[in-house]
Amino acid sequence: MGEKMLSAGKGALFLTAVGAVSQILGFGYRVALSRAVGAEVMGLYQLIMPVYSVLLSLTAIGLTSAMSNLTSQYLALGNRRGLSQTMGTCLRAFFLLLLPLGALVIWLSDPISVELLGDARTQLGLILLVPCVALTGVENLHKHFFYGAGLVRPPAIVELVEQFIRTAAVLGLLLFFLPQYPERVVGLIVLGMVICEVFSACTLSVLYRRRLGRLGLNGPGETARIRRKRVLSIALPVGANALLGNLMGAANATLIPQKLVEGGMERSAAISEFGVVCGMTMPMLSLPIVFLGALNLVLVPRLARACALNWPGEVRRLSSRAMAAVSVLTLPAMALMVVLGPDLGRLMFKQDGVGEHLIPLAVTTAMSCYCSVLAAVLNGVGRQKEVAAVSLLGGGVQLACTLVLIPLPGLGMKGYVAGALVSTALELVLCLSLVLRHTGLRPQLFRWMTAPGLASLLAALNTNLLLRYLKASGLPPLWAGLGSLAFALVLYLAALHAQGVSLRDTLRVKW
Repeated sequence: MGEKMLSAGKGALFLTAVGAVSQILGFGYRVALSRAVGAEVMGLYQLIMPVYSVLLSLTAIGLTSAMSNLTSQYLALGNRRGLSQTMGTCLRAFFLLLLPLGALVIWLSDPISVELLGDARTQLGLILLVPCVALTGVENLHKHFFYGAGLVRPPAIVELVEQFIRTAAVLGLLLFFLPQYPERVVGLIVLGMVICEVFSACTLSVLYRRRLGRLGLNGPGETARIRRKRVLSIALPVGANALLGNLMGAANATLIPQKLVEGGMERSAAISEFGVVCGMTMPMLSLPIVFLGALNLVLVPRLARACALNWPGEVRRLSSRAMAAVSVLTLPAMALMVVLGPDLGRLMFKQDGVGEHLIPLAVTTAMSCYCSVLAAVLNGVGRQKEVAAVSLLGGGVQLACTLVLIPLPGLGMKGYVAGALVSTALELVLCLSLVLRHTGLRPQLFRWMTAPGLASLLAALNTNLLLRYLKASGLPPLWAGLGSLAFALVLYLAALHAQGVSLRDTLRVKW
């Protein structure tokens, strides 16, 4: 699996390559799933996923961030015994939190499904989420040890294999048991998730123990009091941020169908439209930005290491390069998705509604990518509380827009889209100002925005004309789209180069 710690750039590229394969598999899985179960069941599935996210944020997310940051710091200072002690502390804390919460969710699954989620058919899926969260938490704690140590290959390969197992398990269960009532179908989907998490949790636990045995337990370690204080100083603000964000997301997911019904839509139609936008359109837009998670995973521990060693110049250099990398990859991806997205949605999901709201959702996705990287920078330099505050404010704006705009006649899902656009723009402005203040980073607007933005706009406009011409000439949408995509990539690279920006230099592996 590789003993050598990869550089930030090489680690990001490796994770991106593996993540691209995983994302393609995941997208294919989602397409097959949506075709097998339909838009209404996809809507029910989307209703329970925020509960999954809330449980993880209450139990695991803050601890995984602490594990990654502290692993990087302990290894930089040569304190490997402290690293082992921290893993034990995080695992104990995770299960102490999960056991009462999981029991409560199972006990109250009926009122949660009916009163909070608004649909009794989600109950079985809710119950099965509890073992899924337990396994995911164990998996993620061990995964973030490897990320913090700069060993990206073991968790990346395990995640890729997990994607194969999830696809086979879920689709296999559906193939064997369908047709069923919608409640049982949702339960089968979650059961398939549990099966794949068993593999990931067990495999990463074994790999962690093998790796720790090779490292040895050198170093003084830390007292339990200091160790708990260090873990909590990172886990509490990160976990609170994730919790508040996921609570906002859960409230949005629950309220959207209800507010659509208030606006005059039938319940089944409201669930279906919610499933199309949040279960099909948004995942389709996330398909070309697989690099983002990889970039953040390798960026945060390296920023934490630079802070531990008091290297402010390295913090600024990594932050600037991350912003430039996001710009040259995200902006063309979103511009081309606006052009090619409607045909792609019809081809993949057999749903015409997938192409609606693409322009504002693409802009929202692009801004959220910037927000994600800026939040990673703030987390890396120990500003987790500020990230939590910004996330809370943005989530509150989104929730307010959902409550006020969606029920208005003629708006419907447009109100949700408007809220997403406004709240993400607000978060972007606040995160950028905080990064500039706390790191001393100077904005490089030409590299970050002007050059890739103009090149993306030029490529998208010309590609739109070419796509229309090819389709009018009788070429099938698939081949017209592929030809237009190839043309767009060449034109984008040429336009970027003409402005003096080298994609190779921006993405070169030695950050």
